Amino acid sequence: TSLFIFREFNRNAGKSNEESDLWLAYCAFHLGDYKKAYEEYKTLRDGGSTHPEVLLGLACASFFLGMYKESSAAAEKAPPSSLKNRLSFHLAHKFGDEKSLMSFHQQLQDVVEDQLSLASIHYLRSHYQEAIDIYKRILLDNREHLALNVYVALCYYKLDYFDVSQEVLAVYLAHSPDW
Repeated sequence: TSLFIFREFNRNAGKSNEESDLWLAYCAFHLGDYKKAYEEYKTLRDGGSTHPEVLLGLACASFFLGMYKESSAAAEKAPPSSLKNRLSFHLAHKFGDEKSLMSFHQQLQDVVEDQLSLASIHYLRSHYQEAIDIYKRILLDNREHLALNVYVALCYYKLDYFDVSQEVLAVYLAHSPDW
């Protein structure tokens, strides 16, 4: 947050540039201030920025604000990337576009970010066992991702396996007792 405050201060002092504005938008997004991120990315876009992250950042911020049509429009103009594919995958789900959903699904790779995206879509479509399988596979290779146990527990809960859900959640709580 200190960097965010510093960049905002520089902007107000007339010392901002495209790079610092990009950082401000990035920081706002990752701090969960999606409205601020949206405004920053939109200002950059409207100011004629050609930086490849501007349109994708705008698309992601729009998505988190529930502005799916605007998100889709910005994503379509963004250069190809794995993040663009994941965002488009989620937008296809939101729009109920099965053909596009399957197309973006086929473009997913065997990397953690893509697999987490796939698992979340399985969860949203009530395919809980498929989501569990993906989460468990990720956990086998990435034991440090303990929070995934919370998602596994949620899936088991949705399948009415309440005891299993509590056991899996206990694994996470044992490492994060303050939660």
